[in-house]
Amino acid sequence: MAHTLAFWIGFNLFVLAMLALDLGLHRRWAVLGFRAAVGWTAFWVLLAAAFAGLVFLWHGRQLALQFVTGYVVEESLSVDNLFVFLILFRYFRVPSNCQHKVLLL
Repeated sequence: MAHTLAFWIGFNLFVLAMLALDLGLHRRWAVLGFRAAVGWTAFWVLLAAAFAGLVFLWHGRQLALQFVTGYVVEESLSVDNLFVFLILFRYFRVPSNCQHKVLLL
């Protein structure tokens, strides 16, 4: 299925809107609580699942499975980064209300 220019413009606008949502909302919060973190994680996972559903509808089972496999591998590989960040934050004694700013540098 060939996608039109309007599709790509819409897709990029959606990605920019999600980026603005993520960065804009987290700018307000100094520290994100556990419940909020779980909620935001669920939101992003459900958004990825919806995208996988669209890939399935537009391109079939094989490409949807490739996307889901890549997503799961990327999520599992990113977990070790959390431990590295935790070690660095503790070593440099970065206050919890400043940690999100350090990650955006």
